[in-house]
Amino acid sequence: MRVLYIDLNNSGISGDMFLASLLGIISEPERILEKLRRLKVYLSGVSRLSIELEKTSQSGIQLNRLLIEIKEDRNHRSGKTLVDSLNAFLRDNILSNSAQMFANGVLNSLIQAEAEVHGKLANKVHLHELSSIDTLIDIIGVSLALDILKAFEKEFKIYCSKIPLGGGEINTAHGKLSIPAPATMKILEKSNLISFGGPIESELVTPTGIALLTNLNPIYSEFIPEMTFKQSAYSTGQKKFKDFKNVLRLFYGESTENYIIHPLKNYNEKISILETNVDDVSGEILGNFFNEFNDEKVLDLQMIPSFTKKNRPSYAIKVLCYPKYTFELIEKIIHELGTLGVRYSISNRVCIDRTIEKRTVEINNKEYDVRFKISYINVENNKEIVNVKPEYEDIKEISEESGIPVRKIQFILNSTIKDFYD
Repeated sequence: MRVLYIDLNNSGISGDMFLASLLGIISEPERILEKLRRLKVYLSGVSRLSIELEKTSQSGIQLNRLLIEIKEDRNHRSGKTLVDSLNAFLRDNILSNSAQMFANGVLNSLIQAEAEVHGKLANKVHLHELSSIDTLIDIIGVSLALDILKAFEKEFKIYCSKIPLGGGEINTAHGKLSIPAPATMKILEKSNLISFGGPIESELVTPTGIALLTNLNPIYSEFIPEMTFKQSAYSTGQKKFKDFKNVLRLFYGESTENYIIHPLKNYNEKISILETNVDDVSGEILGNFFNEFNDEKVLDLQMIPSFTKKNRPSYAIKVLCYPKYTFELIEKIIHELGTLGVRYSISNRVCIDRTIEKRTVEINNKEYDVRFKISYINVENNKEIVNVKPEYEDIKEISEESGIPVRKIQFILNSTIKDFYD
């Protein structure tokens, strides 16, 4: 399993920076640049196009930077014009079907975002800054580089960090606009990317950059995932800032995970474990705490009797939840119990599928509806049943109505449970 981690913490993302860093990972980047220089044939109005990959340095680190010189006599083009030019180029050059779909997806994201911002149909919208040939340079260049890396294949995973958006204002054909630009926000709204404002007043994310990233659908990771490193690359853009590095980093390698994809890997998920100890809370407060934490945000709750170092009887309380509820539930624990602190950690867990099925069973010549919880694993599109268990509340209701002990009803239901395995 090959892995690409995109570290944007100190850069944000633009199309030219992303392309410059990718060119630092692939072999023979000049071959891609040669193809991109021929783009001016595919878009009318371009009289000069120069693209070079420059080596520069910052804090002693070698960085890639794209130097693009363009002379064109159009300040706007229709979305259709760019789409036609893009696909004409794709027809004349060898790219995988996945790479071609990716390139069209990125351009469509840009056109659709502009259409939504201006309240027009996508086929009627005219692009201004995004209509320049450098938009096609970024899209096609990134598509070519990722295709060489075989990044569109199933055995390739792309991760990225959270994304600083910058702040302040930017000059556009429509006047001054607040950062992030409206088109950038429209694309972000349809993604699962994690971003934040700042840390400086400048545009750190361009519409093309975020469209490229969104269409890759990367997995968020705060840190570099486990891998054996094969290549790393650093790039920067045209802007220089006093207190911001503006350096985009790429890390390419192979996953250290087993290459055989075990079915249970599909069930891996992140959970938060919240823990605290209390030794000065009454039974009434603890009982109410359990009632207050009996909701869908809490996956599990444990209260374990223990002793503190002062030989006081105490309770170790453990709450499981999804990470997005971590601080909300920590605040609730503090207020409900008056504890001074709550420990938390993020952990992996495997949690298999389950479903509920209702069956009618006959007990003492009377029919009852019983719900059965079925836990299973999907293995090659087949359900491998792990366990079948009747719901206790249904058993209890039958017991109360029939006078038959719960244990005996469980025994009677064993024959129904066997049917699920047949």
